[in-house]
Amino acid sequence: MEVFIPTLETARLHLRAFALSDSSAVERLAGAAAIADTTLNIPHPYPQGAAADWIASHSERAQRGNGWTWAITTQSGGELLGAIGLSLVAQHQRGEMGYWMGQPFWNQGYTSEAAVAVLHHAFTIIGINRIYAYHFVRNPASGRVMQKIGMQCEGCQRQHVRKGDRFEDLIVYAVLRENWVEQKGCRHSV
Repeated sequence: MEVFIPTLETARLHLRAFALSDSSAVERLAGAAAIADTTLNIPHPYPQGAAADWIASHSERAQRGNGWTWAITTQSGGELLGAIGLSLVAQHQRGEMGYWMGQPFWNQGYTSEAAVAVLHHAFTIIGINRIYAYHFVRNPASGRVMQKIGMQCEGCQRQHVRKGDRFEDLIVYAVLRENWVEQKGCRHSV
């Protein structure tokens, strides 16, 4: 059963459901050592076939209503740049945002632009009250994305997760619907 994952658009980006045809691009982009190093759940080396399994899992999450994952692509040409997702805890009306951007596309504002679109969707369409996200202390660039989209730092969780053979400190950021100031340039499509 195919589940609807809404298309979100910004001035430069088209956020859409992943397709199995994206598998090789996901393996190439997410398979970079720098991506795996700065994310919790992306392995390195990236196993062949793992992208297809990951993409296949998106429909079930959306069907359950507890999460959506979007492919971040360009408006012109549809090139895959990265991914952004939102996992929900409906009982508490909160969601966790996570993302990765292919290394060739770093420092161009794409992640922030995609994140604003997801915040807009979560707050205005889904009706979420709180969105939060984490980043490794040693990955301040991810924290800058969170700051740019209006999230506030809530603190550090020391040695909260284990990545490989080392424990990682996490910085948590969040924004509440009542404190969110909508940034312009986001369109929602059905």
